[in-house]
Amino acid sequence: MRVVSVNVGRPREMDWRGRIVRTSIWKSPVNGPTPVSLLNLEGDEQSDLSVHGGLEKAAYAYPHEHYEFWRRELAVDDLPPGAFGENLTTEGLLEQDVRIGDRLRVGSVEFLVTQPRTPCFKLGIRFGRDDMVKRFLRSGRSGFYLAVVREGQLARGASIDFAGRADHGVTVADINSLYARDIDNEDLLRRAIEVPAFPENWKEYFRKRLSTPDA
Repeated sequence: MRVVSVNVGRPREMDWRGRIVRTSIWKSPVNGPTPVSLLNLEGDEQSDLSVHGGLEKAAYAYPHEHYEFWRRELAVDDLPPGAFGENLTTEGLLEQDVRIGDRLRVGSVEFLVTQPRTPCFKLGIRFGRDDMVKRFLRSGRSGFYLAVVREGQLARGASIDFAGRADHGVTVADINSLYARDIDNEDLLRRAIEVPAFPENWKEYFRKRLSTPDA
């Protein structure tokens, strides 16, 4: 498992359907060691802190393995690392193999896997497609957000190792199935709610699902 690319970006303003939208979804690869703090990577800045960033979403990882799928799906040839707004383009870490609460060691940084990515309309702006958010959710290829447990540095080519595995077995793919595909699995819902690393807003959403099973 390794880092294929480290990507960062600053906010920019885009004219989208007659209004100005501030977004940081455009990321560019960087060379050399990149310092990582509790809130982001050096050179990276989230645009809307009400939905992006914070301690539970300090960095975003996306599997490089998904890029070939999207080249075919979107009929594009040029899809550079960072195209999905990820900070870390990874190899060897897929949603079905990564559990919420797993700890990852990358360079001298230690991360905690917290949740899958649920895209907003800015992903559609990035690709110039109104249907991109639906396509992304339907694909199950979400990537995952990371909290920073230990600050440090990382770089392209760094190995990724598990510093600790969560023992509950709830994977990022499981959460995608419950959310994006709206699968009703009461046992999995209850298990997800009990995961310590899972953010409270997700737990509250799943609690409501349990209390209104026919919704």
